[in-house]
Amino acid sequence: MSKVIAHSFFSEFDINLFKAGKHYRLYEKFGSHVTTVDGEEGTYFAVWAPSAKSISVIGDFNFWVEGEHQLNVRWDESGIWEGFIPGAGKGSVYKYKIQSHHNDIKTEKADPYARRCEHPPKTASVVWDDTYTWNDAKWMKKRKKHNAINAPFSVYEVHLGSWKKRVEENRSLSYTELADELVAYVKEMQFTHVELMPIMEYPYDPSWGYQLTGYFAPTSRFGYPEEFKLLVDALHQNDIGIILDWVPSHFPEDAHGLGFFDGTCLYEHPDKKKGYHPDWKSLIFNYGRNEVKSFLISNAIFWLDQYHADGLRVDAVASMLFLDYSREDGEWEPNMFGGRENLEAITFMKELNEEVYASFPDVQTIAEESTSFPMVSKPTFLGGLGFGMKWMMGWMHDTLQYISKEPIYRKHHQNDLTFSMTYAFTENFMLPLSHDEVVYGKRSIMGRMPGDEWQQFANLRLLYSYMFTHPGTILLFMGSEFGQREEWNFQQSLDWHLLEHNYHKGIKNLITDLNKLYKKNPALYEQQFSAAGFEWISYDDHENSVITYIRKGAKEENPLIIACNFTPIPRTEYRIGLPNGRKLMQIFNSDDEKYGGSGLSNQKEINIDDYNWNNRSNSAEIAIPPLGAVVFKIEE
Repeated sequence: MSKVIAHSFFSEFDINLFKAGKHYRLYEKFGSHVTTVDGEEGTYFAVWAPSAKSISVIGDFNFWVEGEHQLNVRWDESGIWEGFIPGAGKGSVYKYKIQSHHNDIKTEKADPYARRCEHPPKTASVVWDDTYTWNDAKWMKKRKKHNAINAPFSVYEVHLGSWKKRVEENRSLSYTELADELVAYVKEMQFTHVELMPIMEYPYDPSWGYQLTGYFAPTSRFGYPEEFKLLVDALHQNDIGIILDWVPSHFPEDAHGLGFFDGTCLYEHPDKKKGYHPDWKSLIFNYGRNEVKSFLISNAIFWLDQYHADGLRVDAVASMLFLDYSREDGEWEPNMFGGRENLEAITFMKELNEEVYASFPDVQTIAEESTSFPMVSKPTFLGGLGFGMKWMMGWMHDTLQYISKEPIYRKHHQNDLTFSMTYAFTENFMLPLSHDEVVYGKRSIMGRMPGDEWQQFANLRLLYSYMFTHPGTILLFMGSEFGQREEWNFQQSLDWHLLEHNYHKGIKNLITDLNKLYKKNPALYEQQFSAAGFEWISYDDHENSVITYIRKGAKEENPLIIACNFTPIPRTEYRIGLPNGRKLMQIFNSDDEKYGGSGLSNQKEINIDDYNWNNRSNSAEIAIPPLGAVVFKIEE
């Protein structure tokens, strides 16, 4: 095989952008690219390693012999090594053998920009050049409407490896199988979006994908890159959006990964107080280094551009925001102003969101952020971080704490339930019942419900009904939609056999109908992030553990009235104050027999009286089922 031929994909402009931290399409330049030079077919390789003395591409095309194919360093002090290797092509397996100026250390690294990786536990990169033809033009043209903040946004969170398994073969479903089975299921359940826990290549299964080594490669566990595109395409063709978990907060120390890449701290911050995460025993990116910033933002853009993702859920934002995150006194140093905020990370997140929304105004970025850091989901021009939405961790914590109490004690803790409304509109909040809430001894969502079997299921139906009618968007982890009893185990399939039982089937029917209710009624989504979309009727009936409220759309003539009873005592003549109107029409009841409920319901039409109640001039008597929620429309 011929030696390396000098060749470059980089212009002087590319290099200047890269050095300035403003090149957001680096995947078009770095990595391995099948191409033709001087009539010869082969692969162009490019890698950033400024402290390298020499770099060889080693692979199956040269029997992994160092020195056979040495890359050339650019003259412009960019730290980029590149070259064209004739004969190397699609499917070639390779790594970079890097000899460092730093103590002559040698590292053997996977390609940070590889489009495909070997199946773990193997760790090499694979030259890849997929030619997938997309069939989702219809979705892409209209997805701005589907992904808007005033549109229904109900997310089904999935771990691909454990959603469903082929038990007889002891394996997970492939991307191709998921394109049939997962897509059909999500469509049946009426979710608007799927969120996938990280599908970028990762070496260690128990990390669930949150310790990445192949940032530009969908994991080979489930198939080829174009087969993952097939899955995305199938979702889009069925009017389902896809959100990808993205992890710019930390990366593992695996020998083939980004750590100590060229014998120095290249991607990670050199100061352990900023560059090492004690909780996850992983490395933290150096957000102040321009080339690293370009790498990360290019990676975010890559998944939106090359894989048509509809958004990114950004993991562990709080760990990036604060220098003292999970650190004791003396383990961190203040910023230049004496504060605990990581100013470089904040700048990075603002630039990330500015570029994402400039290039893809029809997607969403969603921050998994657990603190009271202000303006996470406000535009950067107003001083915010620029995310589209933020997880409402306070609502999740308080609501689960409340619902897990025996109903007899709930009257003493109603503030846990209502407190979220004091800050609900400070951010664009998503209500998450995520994978984090069903592991490590926390029990499943179903497992937290108190009482006998009937009460447990009634509580769960009530929780979900309250969740879907509370302001904000929705996220529900797989299995929760049918009342999975056991904690989530990434090594096992969900307990699909539970759907043979009526109570579990009832929960599944409930979620399907709640999704339909959410999508059908503008009052639940048009103003889901605005105080104008919510109004209390009564939040202080502690003795009965009842709350009642109004949800309003952009047109005030179609409000919904919601009443929730958090005790097992039926409230059959419960009076509530109402806006002007002629009749109440019940459109949803969590106690319906088809959900496994007792069937206590309201008559089809309820007259609204000219009788003052709850400081309103009109009111009506309704029935609120035991541990139940009812939703009404007002007929003018």
